[in-house]
Amino acid sequence: MKSYLDKTLLWVQSDFKSNGFRFMVELFAWALSIGCSVVMAFTVPHPPLIELYTVWIAGCIMYCWASYSRGSFGMLLNYLALVSIDSIALFRLLY
Repeated sequence: MKSYLDKTLLWVQSDFKSNGFRFMVELFAWALSIGCSVVMAFTVPHPPLIELYTVWIAGCIMYCWASYSRGSFGMLLNYLALVSIDSIALFRLLY
């Protein structure tokens, strides 16, 4: 088990060393995602959707940039789809 943990920590360190800025953007986007989930969980059945959608979309845009910089087409396509779908939902909510 320790060997898996060591390998994982080395992988994280390697990722940070390869592009520290991208690493921090991904970490921040992850924190936004978790934050949105926690807020949603605590505010159901009446979550603050406008605020949550805005933060969630911002995080997905950060992930779009990160996936593009990694050269990950599948991840980029996933987050572009999420930005598109959730932007439509936000637009419908506002208008």
